[in-house]
Amino acid sequence: MRFINLIVIHCSATRCDRSYTEHELTIDHLRRGFSGAGYHYYIRRNGDIKTLRPLERSGAHAKGHNAHSVGVCYEGGLDERGYPADTRTDFQKHSLRVLVMLLLRDYPGSHLCGHRDLSPDLNRNGEIEPEEWIKACPCFDAASILQEPPPPNPVSL
Repeated sequence: MRFINLIVIHCSATRCDRSYTEHELTIDHLRRGFSGAGYHYYIRRNGDIKTLRPLERSGAHAKGHNAHSVGVCYEGGLDERGYPADTRTDFQKHSLRVLVMLLLRDYPGSHLCGHRDLSPDLNRNGEIEPEEWIKACPCFDAASILQEPPPPNPVSL
């Protein structure tokens, strides 16, 4: 098993009003020259967690960080007009939280971040600020995943 110390959250950068399946994601990554989907996990809008790449294999999702990271991507990240936005459904938020908690349990001491947080610190102040982001992905603060409350239980009749 490879050494893991980083969990990187991504969005697929697709519009929230359109479906983008794990099969379409894989085909797009193959067209870009990858050997398959670059992420280890993909979370659909309905909350389904799809395994795309075995954890034993390095990902192809965050240049310079793939060897020791797990890549988790959620479907969406763009609003209906195509602008970056936190488009996660309640189902995605729940699945993302559960998956991240399991990964942190399996890889203690790992750091959780968004892809945008791996941008270079251009002003060298020790902090990656919004104006330094190469991209907005994942359109929310990845560290907030652990603070999000679980969804309410459905009312029984």
